[in-house]
Amino acid sequence: MKRRLLLGFDVGSSSVKASLVDADKGECIASAFYPESEAPIIAVKAGWAEQEPESWWQYASLSLKKIMAETGATGDDIEAIGISYQMHGLVCVDKDLKVLRPSVIWCDSRAVPYGEKAFREMGEETCLHSLLNSPGNFTAAKLAWVKENEPQIFERVYKFMLPGDYLAMKLSGEVNTTISGLSEGMFWDFRRKCVSDELLNYFGFDRSVVADIVPTFSIQSEVCAEAAAELGLRKGTPISYRAGDQPNNALSLNVFNPGEIASTAGTSGVVYGVLGEINYDKRSRVNTFAHVNYTPDLDRLGVLLCINGTGILNAWIRRNVAPEGISYAEMNTLTDSVPIGSEGVSIIPFGNGAERVLENRETGCSIHGVNFNKHGKAHLVRAAQEGIVFSFCYGMEIMREMGMDIQKIHAGKANMFLSPLFRDTLASVSGATIELYETDGSVGAAKGAGMGCGIYADHNEAFATLRKLAVITPDESRRQQYLAAYAQWKARLAQVL
Repeated sequence: MKRRLLLGFDVGSSSVKASLVDADKGECIASAFYPESEAPIIAVKAGWAEQEPESWWQYASLSLKKIMAETGATGDDIEAIGISYQMHGLVCVDKDLKVLRPSVIWCDSRAVPYGEKAFREMGEETCLHSLLNSPGNFTAAKLAWVKENEPQIFERVYKFMLPGDYLAMKLSGEVNTTISGLSEGMFWDFRRKCVSDELLNYFGFDRSVVADIVPTFSIQSEVCAEAAAELGLRKGTPISYRAGDQPNNALSLNVFNPGEIASTAGTSGVVYGVLGEINYDKRSRVNTFAHVNYTPDLDRLGVLLCINGTGILNAWIRRNVAPEGISYAEMNTLTDSVPIGSEGVSIIPFGNGAERVLENRETGCSIHGVNFNKHGKAHLVRAAQEGIVFSFCYGMEIMREMGMDIQKIHAGKANMFLSPLFRDTLASVSGATIELYETDGSVGAAKGAGMGCGIYADHNEAFATLRKLAVITPDESRRQQYLAAYAQWKARLAQVL
């Protein structure tokens, strides 16, 4: 009996991961990523970050070959391909579809002044009303930097792309993009439901450099003969889904409807919620993009809150404060003796650069309320985790102000969500139930491809086998204690700002 497999790629800045999913069972049968050590980032100057797009193609090829060999799968087994990718990157190609320069990736900050100037000169109200964001350091501002600083390259630009568009181009020989992708680059006008003429005119971009738009879930293109021969795929295999990593993470957690939240808490933390109407934060403290199921006829917006100082603070505490050699699990046990609120100790966790939620202020991390005669290491360990949670809740208040009714948080059981202290505090302060799942971006991309090619009727069918590992509900008996600690933290944050 012929196997029906779905292939998902996840193009990150550290590696490219590939996964094969059994379409009928909904189970991942193999995954691999390449390189096994972190992929290089080119930093010619301080604040710059570039990667060669060709390396993503090589990494995708190597990770695919590994899982094909491991499973004995052939190109004929693969029904469709989906792509997840690092957001906000810029890839420029000429008429021969040759890359003109290294990709300016998401963490490159050179374009910040271009976005800030556009925000002022286009008008803050105009940008927020139509783009739902400041142009910021997104793809449009990066292309403006190329236009001004590398005019000889800009003149040859046939199309600009996002990283996922590039991988799809290599697979198919065709250049196209999605509304979701254009929105993350600041090219989509949510009011007029079209590419933003105002932004194109302001930066002096010709409409022709924008790739053709295809639906997020659709037969966007097909694997060409050249790519099929190189990768061992079947010519004509549909490429039927692509999305940026944060919208795709939400998809992977089956987050599609207004009020649903997807969260991650690694080195930095993300809270990504779905909004069912066009709205924005007037102070631009969160970003708003088209979610994977957005269409011009259906408003489904992804509101993205990013906290830079998340797991990196917990790791710093482990290295510099906690007893030497302690594990993260032992750190959690250490805090059991300390009550909610850390007996008056608060830690402001913003020590990993400027925070958008603070209107791009760089406050640094600070510790408040320490009594040398009462407090010890356990208090600081607990206060650090509480501070991270409180920063999440602070951002979620903005999302609620925008009209989001947050009742449930979906997250993968990884990183900070492995900590009972972190989970219990987040549930009890936010009032939301937390559901933990076993999930992965490349697996989500594969299932997205299944939706796009019609194997799955909808997201409920695609994610029917999503494995729920735990449910954490708010502790109503102690919620007032949690809220009092949060109120004290907010008061101390106000003193810092």
